[in-house]
Amino acid sequence: MFLRLSAAVAALSILSSAALAQGAKPTDPQIAHIAYTAGVIDIAAAKQAIEKAGNKDVKTFAQDMVRDHEAVNKQALDLVKKLKVTPEDNDTSKALSKQAADKLAELAKLKGADYDKAYVANEVAYHKAVNGALETQLIPSASNAELKSLLQTGLKIFQGHQQHAEQVAAKLK
Repeated sequence: MFLRLSAAVAALSILSSAALAQGAKPTDPQIAHIAYTAGVIDIAAAKQAIEKAGNKDVKTFAQDMVRDHEAVNKQALDLVKKLKVTPEDNDTSKALSKQAADKLAELAKLKGADYDKAYVANEVAYHKAVNGALETQLIPSASNAELKSLLQTGLKIFQGHQQHAEQVAAKLK
C-alpha cells in the first residue's frame, strides 16, 4: 500500500516538474493558478479525511489543512483581484488536478487505520512535492513582488504542515 502511495506521489512530482519544464518559466498567472490548485487539492483531501479518519490526531491535522489552505487561497484570490490578473490554467495545474482526483478515489476505498496511515503518508509526500516546487520553480519564476511574497509566506506555512504530517505519521506506525 505505501509503495503504491509513494509511486503516486512520485508521479505527481514528475508530472508537475515535466509540465513546468515544457514551457520554460511559468508566468505569474500560471503560477497563481498552480498555487491555488495545490491548495484546493489539499482542501479536498482534508475534507475527505475529516469524514473518513478514525484517529483524532489525523482529524485535527485535516481540520488544520482546511483552515490554513482556505486562508492562503483567499489571500491569493484577493491578490489576483487587486493586481487585475486572471489565473491561467496550464499543464501543471491540470496534471495536479488529475493526479489528485485519482488519489482521492484511491483513498476513498480505504477504512480505519489503513485510511489514516495512507492519508497522512500522502500529506507528507504531497507537502514535500509542493514545497519543492515552490522553492525551486514557482518562487524563483514569480515576477511580481507581492505574488513572490505570498508564495514565500505559503512555503513557510506548508513546511510547517509537512513537519506536522510527519509527526502524525510517526504516531500512526
